[in-house]
Amino acid sequence: MGRVWKFGDDIDTDIIIPGKYLVINDPEELAKHAFENIRKDFAKHVKRGDVIVAGRNFGSGSSREHAPLALKGAGIEWVIARSFARIFFRNAINIGLGVIETDHVDAIDDGDEVDVDFVNGKIINRTKDEEYEIKRLPEFLTRIIDKGGLINFAKELVRQ
Repeated sequence: MGRVWKFGDDIDTDIIIPGKYLVINDPEELAKHAFENIRKDFAKHVKRGDVIVAGRNFGSGSSREHAPLALKGAGIEWVIARSFARIFFRNAINIGLGVIETDHVDAIDDGDEVDVDFVNGKIINRTKDEEYEIKRLPEFLTRIIDKGGLINFAKELVRQ
């Protein structure tokens, strides 16, 4: 179960991690600067297992992998949004960050406690005692996320 950090529409990669930090490649170091221009409390209070919920077009802008990497380094387990910029969506999967598209983002508030039951295709809002159906990813993408990213997934394939 994780705390929800709620954001609106069109959260671009510069908002997630400002460009001046692109010289950093360590996820935990990047996490210290995530959302620093719009949610100064984020890096200080985010905990492993927390969840981001956002509106449309999350992760738009440049194709930098630093944005999902910063979120994963902060301990974010899932990013739930009405829609994603395609390059962010794929970069997140490639590093093993869970991404979910759903139309139920308006029902979830900042600070709510939620669980994601990806196997059964639902988000469980513990704060409001509600459940929301989600679109499931194709199995091969789910397997990449489960393995912690594309590199780990490929290594496992080579071992087989």
